[in-house]
Amino acid sequence: MTESEIAVARLLIVSRDSAVLRSLHSVGQSSSWQIEIAASPWEAMDRIHSGAVVDLILVDMPQGDADGLRILRWLRRLRPALPIILVGHPDDVERKQESMRIGARDFLVRPLTDRQLQAVLQRTLSAACEIADVEIASEDVEPVGDGTFFIGASPAMRNLRAQLALLSEASLPVLILGEPGSGRETSARLLHKLSLRSGFEFAKVNCAALPEDLLERELFGCQKTGEDALPRIKRGKIEVCTKGTIFLDEVGELPLNLQSRLLQVIESGRLMRPGSSEFIELDVRILTASSTSLELAVSQHRFRADLYRRLSACQIHVPPLRERKDEIPFLARHFMHRLARQYGVPSRIFSSAISDVWAAYEWPGNLRELENLVKRYLLVGDKELELHPITSDPESDADSIALVVAGNGSHPKTSPDQASQAGSKSLRGLVQSIKSEAEKNAIAMALEQTGWNRKAAARLLKISYRTVLYKIEQYQLSLSNSSLPLASSRAKAGFRAGEFDSGPGDELLDDRLQHLH
Repeated sequence: MTESEIAVARLLIVSRDSAVLRSLHSVGQSSSWQIEIAASPWEAMDRIHSGAVVDLILVDMPQGDADGLRILRWLRRLRPALPIILVGHPDDVERKQESMRIGARDFLVRPLTDRQLQAVLQRTLSAACEIADVEIASEDVEPVGDGTFFIGASPAMRNLRAQLALLSEASLPVLILGEPGSGRETSARLLHKLSLRSGFEFAKVNCAALPEDLLERELFGCQKTGEDALPRIKRGKIEVCTKGTIFLDEVGELPLNLQSRLLQVIESGRLMRPGSSEFIELDVRILTASSTSLELAVSQHRFRADLYRRLSACQIHVPPLRERKDEIPFLARHFMHRLARQYGVPSRIFSSAISDVWAAYEWPGNLRELENLVKRYLLVGDKELELHPITSDPESDADSIALVVAGNGSHPKTSPDQASQAGSKSLRGLVQSIKSEAEKNAIAMALEQTGWNRKAAARLLKISYRTVLYKIEQYQLSLSNSSLPLASSRAKAGFRAGEFDSGPGDELLDDRLQHLH
């Protein structure tokens, strides 16, 4: 949806409550929204199945009626991007938790005022508009393989994209400079994709992640004679990437003797596997990256000068995120949209407070740090994790920003002394300091939602069962200190293993779907 489309959005209302319908009719008239009424969830499902165009669905659920949750499950499978709002009774705590877990955008409780209802509908439609913005600006998002994307939403990154396009026309080595997490590997993948080698193999080797003996086998392979006198051959990544591209990350960490072998491969275009006496002809493009100065390493005799000259025939620099802050809102929405699809949950809206904090922060972890924060915000939610600046000395730098865990969506009151103490810490330090508390709260909430069924909680959190057991022991969680009254009753009754996927009554839903077909 675009902003102009929001003004004439089509809303499908599922309700028999005359008070709710009157309120919605009033709101719809004041906002120029087109409102259609369905008497039951099954009628609404029939309309959607018949191809009705709807921008938002609001389902009014009488207390004790489970049809609203069934249609929510069905619509999340059929139309995952369609925003759905549920209206329920204030005492329906369990149903609220279940609906938000399944994918409802919001759960409203009766009674509703016209102003409250209009604000929620407007906010939900605007969120759908933001998600559409990410899809509309697809020319700035370029998939480069392995689930990664090159995002050129700023002048600096568009200039980098133009440089990569020029370099793709030749097969010269390219040295990619930049900080960790800034997008060096993504740039290497895009360079490979734009070149004539794109139909062949691309492989990455992190030279700082492996000990020397393993790194040698990873790059150059090896050949040994087995007990049956037949050669046992392991092809190295350089050989595997013949006619393709190999990307050597943190090449400055390559040991000196392996530097000599790499130089020999570049100069001769041939490779001899360790343990073999035969040369293998190669045609491979070598891309390298470093977060440290290779010139300094050469002056300190830690890197061969002749190899440096070979690898640095062409150089490009990937700017850090702090030098392209104008694209942070776009990047954050892109990460939110992609991660929401990955985890099967609805996207969340970034508050203005979060945007202000992120615009002031220096992002030492670059894109990786931003993506991790978006992931945590998506999974923990704005009712558990709020980001806002701590009032402090106006001359303090951008590190005087705090992450605050706010229980039940409210900010804890902060005294001036506490604010001053928090403001002296960096954002990264504060993130680390609250990580355990946020993790504990997330695990406790999952256990509450599943009636302390630990296997079900593990599935809900997308972690292993063993990890859940370890975290329960680490944080000393127990049913006796559980905060929700429903936990004990559900724990005694037990949780069926499939309840999170199908839910009670889904046999009836399947029968209805068969009837529709």
